[in-house]
Amino acid sequence: QLQLVESGGGLVQPGGSLRLSCSASVFPLGDYAIGWFRQTPGKKREGVSCISSSADYTYYSDSVKGRSTVSRDNAKNMGYLQMNSLKPEDTAIYFCARDPGGTCAGYVIGDRIVLSEADFDAWGQGTHVTVSS
Repeated sequence: QLQLVESGGGLVQPGGSLRLSCSASVFPLGDYAIGWFRQTPGKKREGVSCISSSADYTYYSDSVKGRSTVSRDNAKNMGYLQMNSLKPEDTAIYFCARDPGGTCAGYVIGDRIVLSEADFDAWGQGTHVTVSS
């Protein structure tokens, strides 16, 4: 059974930091790009970051750019999303997902690249992040 598991969420004060982890079992995560998405009630899931299978390309949405760092450790079959300077608007459920294309290709809207959920074929259950004082 394919399985991705997120961890590292929790309650943090504004300005604080969290490191989310994504672990994979059964399959080698190194064969896939790892995407990070987040969702809040009533809103569409948003792709916030991605790292290619070879780690030579990373993507950040405008909402987290400059405050987050995506990384991976293929030897440990793990992916990570370090989030700093957290804001209340970062409160969401965060999901990791695998992209068999390996490249975090996304698609272009205007002058921006946006991740496409359709590129990702397996998802974790999510980890809750709450940013509040």
